[in-house]
Amino acid sequence: MDDADGRLARIERLLQSGERGLQPAWRRATRGETRWAVTTVMLAAVALQLVLPHRLVLLRPVWILPVLELVLLAALVASNPRRVEPSTVWWRWLGLLLIGVISLANGWSAGQLVWDLVHGIGGQDAVPLLRAGAVIWFTNVIVFALWYWESDRGGPMARVRGQQQYADFLFVQMQSPDMAPPDWEPEFLDYLYLSFTNATAFSPTDVMPLSRWAKMLMMLQSSVSLVTVGLVVARAVNVLR
Repeated sequence: MDDADGRLARIERLLQSGERGLQPAWRRATRGETRWAVTTVMLAAVALQLVLPHRLVLLRPVWILPVLELVLLAALVASNPRRVEPSTVWWRWLGLLLIGVISLANGWSAGQLVWDLVHGIGGQDAVPLLRAGAVIWFTNVIVFALWYWESDRGGPMARVRGQQQYADFLFVQMQSPDMAPPDWEPEFLDYLYLSFTNATAFSPTDVMPLSRWAKMLMMLQSSVSLVTVGLVVARAVNVLR
């Protein structure tokens, strides 16, 4: 009986290893990605908010929102310091709250900047105008990268479990698995690249949205980026003349 049980256990291990070999890493349960990239980018987004002119800040004094964001970020890092591993649903909601706060603050700044430019306020000097526009644009790239990363196939914690088999974003490595390592799966820097290219090209480049919400989110980012860049550059050129 012991020998039969041992053979059965070996057969099960072989079958499991065969399934892992047939399925790509992004479709099976894997280890969570390291946290350093997303933490660094979130810290950059908080720092960028402190550079904005006070008239473009949502709340006064200007340090209230950055402090709140740092507290939320510290709590997330404390829950899993090294890797983004599956945890309770409350930590996911805390992460979504943090991204929502950053999105709200930057959306307010972008709207206020557009309002000022349309009404001829605060655009008399090209250098501060370009600096404010660049800060809002880069923060916009970070914000949408976080939303893409937090939403694709249920978020990073769901991707670790391999729960959802159908991707919301189609990366090149998914179409051509022979061009990538066998353990490849999308991580935050891949979503940051997606956000940057969508904000510069105003359309998908090498990463295609598959689900309807992904298409709508990319369309929203392209619209915000186009309006921000168009108005800021046009006003700056007019001032320089």
